Formats: sequence, C-alpha cells, structure tokens
Amino acid sequence: MRTLFLAVFALQHSITGFAQASPSSSQRTIAPQIVEVPSGALHLKGYLWRPAGPGPFAAVLFNHGSGGGDPQHTAGLTMEEAAAVLAPVFLRHGYVFFYPCRRGQGLSADQGPYTQDLVKQAAAKGQEIRKQVHYQLVTRSQLDDALAGLAFLKTVPGVDPKRIAIVGHSFGGMLTLLSGEHDPSLRAEVTFGAGANSWRGSQELSHHTLLSVDKTSAPIMLIHATNDYDTTPGTEIAAELDRLHKPHLLKIYPAVGKTSADGHNLLYLAIPEWESDVFQFLDRNVKR
Repeated sequence: MRTLFLAVFALQHSITGFAQASPSSSQRTIAPQIVEVPSGALHLKGYLWRPAGPGPFAAVLFNHGSGGGDPQHTAGLTMEEAAAVLAPVFLRHGYVFFYPCRRGQGLSADQGPYTQDLVKQAAAKGQEIRKQVHYQLVTRSQLDDALAGLAFLKTVPGVDPKRIAIVGHSFGGMLTLLSGEHDPSLRAEVTFGAGANSWRGSQELSHHTLLSVDKTSAPIMLIHATNDYDTTPGTEIAAELDRLHKPHLLKIYPAVGKTSADGHNLLYLAIPEWESDVFQFLDRNVKR
C-alpha cells in the first residue's frame, strides 16, 4: 500500500505542482480490507480502511465518479489508486473510510454493465435518449448501490452508525446529494464537482436534485474549483439551501491546474487546498 500511495503521489504532484501531505507512518502500514456489499441480487465489493484503535469511529462513505475510458479508471487513476490517494487523508483525521465500487466499475466490474458504456450506447440514439439513460442511472440503479453501501457501512464492527457522513465526486457527488433524503441519520454530506457535467444539460436531474436536498436534514458542503466544467450546481443548490435556511457551506476554490478537467478533479489534485476546510466541516457535524 505504501508503494502504491507514493506512486500515485508522484503522479499527482507532477501534474499539478500541489504538494500533498504525507500520511503518518501508522497509516502507511494500513492496507484496505476488501469487503462484499449486497445490493439487491448483486454482490458488490469495496475498499475499507479503519484507523488504529478499538473505536467506535465516525465513518465516511465515498461515492466515486462515473469512470473514465474503462471500468477500472476514474479521474485518470485506477480505482484502486484513487481510493489509496484518499484513504490516508480520512484516516489521519480519525475516520473509517469506505470506498465501495458500484456495479460495472472497479472491484464490481462483473456485477453489471459499465455506466459509461450505457451512456455512450444511448448517445448513439440521440442526446435526449442519452439524458434519459443518465437520469435513470443516477436516480435508480447507481443510487441503489450507493444506498446499499451506506447500509453495509452501518454494520461494520467499530463504526458508530450514528456518526456517518457521505462524500462524493462528480457523478458520485450527485449520488451523495440524492442519498440524503433516504437516510435522516446521516450527519453530513460533502460534494466535489457534483453535477458539473450534467446540471445545465438536464433540467429533470437538476430539479430532482433540488427536491432531494429540500428533504435532506444533513448539513451539506458543496465544493468546486473556479475552473471546474461548471460551478452552477454548487451556486444553485446553495441558493436553494439559503432559501430554506438549511445549514450548508459553498466553497469555490482557485483554479487547479490548467484545464477544466484539472479543476473538476481538485479532489485528487489539490488535497492541501480543501483538507482543512472539509475536516472542520465534518468534525463539527459528525464527531460532536
């Protein structure tokens, strides 16, 4: 795990010039447990890390993005690498970190078709068909898997089921926002680049998401980089939460890297930029 983390660290540092904080020596020795997560008739898998000690611990479920060129990649990394980049950050703040792989991706690639393949097939039939398939994925099967991961996390020994937060990136950020209305016990939600590729293109999805946050009791933190594909989702969701007088925080960070893709991936590329803010938010809402 140490070799994997250092290799990914070097890759990210060379791309962005941001120096990521090194994990503590205790975190370097912790390897993930590969766990099985039932989702209906499916047998999903995921990476689970626990901090040292008996617990019970606060925990974070991470919803990954919709992927890259193949089922094993997300944000330019293999899913194993992506999980290994993030896990030490959450561990050093005392959280159990759970990175489930939804159907068709990563460790669960054999449990269903890959999301990006389904979207590409739909796009060949026209953009309206593509939008509808994307909407169905994010509001049905992929959301089912995210909620199954949450149910599983509550059963993990050493996890305090009353102190759980969900964090998500891109497509996974949308799943995070949609999950809140289904579980009032959630203590916080954090999203990175949620909806940046889909918000303006699908009124149905944006409307559904706003209705979902209306029904969510957990405080929500919305994160974008200035050069994300689109920061409108964050600003419009924050405006809705303002209207409802619901606790939330919108953070739009300076540009990351040189492209919109870099900005969209600030989660992985600029950990020192967001780490303090995110864990102040999580600790205040989850650990107390």
